[in-house]
Amino acid sequence: MTGADVPRRISLVHRPTPLVRRAALDALVGAEVWVKRDDATSGAESGNKLRKLEFLFAEALARGARTVMTCGGLQSNHARATAIVAAELGLRSVLFLRVPDPVKARAEPLGLAGNVLLDRLAGAEIRFVSPDEYRERDALMARAAAEIGDAYVIPEGGSNGLGALGYVEAMREVRTQADAPFDVVAHACGSGGTAAGVALGASVTGSAREAWAFAVCDDRAYFERIIGRIATEARTHDPTLPALEDTVYVVDDQARGPAYGVMSDEQKKFLVEVARVSGLMLDPVYTGKAMYGLSSAVSRGEIRRGSRVLFIHTGGLAGLLAQGEELRGALG
Repeated sequence: MTGADVPRRISLVHRPTPLVRRAALDALVGAEVWVKRDDATSGAESGNKLRKLEFLFAEALARGARTVMTCGGLQSNHARATAIVAAELGLRSVLFLRVPDPVKARAEPLGLAGNVLLDRLAGAEIRFVSPDEYRERDALMARAAAEIGDAYVIPEGGSNGLGALGYVEAMREVRTQADAPFDVVAHACGSGGTAAGVALGASVTGSAREAWAFAVCDDRAYFERIIGRIATEARTHDPTLPALEDTVYVVDDQARGPAYGVMSDEQKKFLVEVARVSGLMLDPVYTGKAMYGLSSAVSRGEIRRGSRVLFIHTGGLAGLLAQGEELRGALG
């Protein structure tokens, strides 16, 4: 994209983020694994969401918004990044965070751990919503935005066509860093926007031959629908992008674990082993499951052993620090 066709974009990411390789991680996974350190896109707001927010906040500012609102789970990395960027830009932030029992959550002191602490430090207004309410999150935020009048709604995970352009550009960045295309680019998939951008970006830049999205919650059919919709939206912003069906992408849902944000015992042990052999800190919600999924796909022969793989480390450290007790049994 060049010239007038480029959507307005603000600079939030410390780019290019590093590409690193650890021999012990190669041995553990069974492939040549290069890690794209998008956990280092910035400071406390770091993570993959920041690349999407460059485009989304640019549009919010262009529309004259004074408030931004978004949604996620209680320990949402995306919500935390949104709140911090809003504070940086002098905007108000409203976060709709999913909890099992909103009435109970409102009655008790809010635990100040992980992303929630950072949300509060950034001055975000937190509104608790139930799982049933969260299913109607887009309508819920639209009503709230209409009441406020000067609000800009950022969808869950920043995952729409505009936000996905952040990972189209990330794959352009990769192409300037690597001396040859990767066989596979792999990453966690929780809302579909990163997956759509990576698949389109890998195809248009030739930076990777296949894009693998490892689902951390819903199943393959669900994400194929979501990614398809987001990719179509992305092409309305940049018609030079290929159609999704012209890319080689895979949604792998075999490493979802017991539930969203919950790992199996085997996955927990793998997360700990990765940290101990490589120094890479993965989180239980996204990157831990994705790296486990990558290793499993190599073991099954679906990704060729010894393949040259780009793994996008999407962040999640703050969430990891809020879930330490859940990993106690795996620490030995």
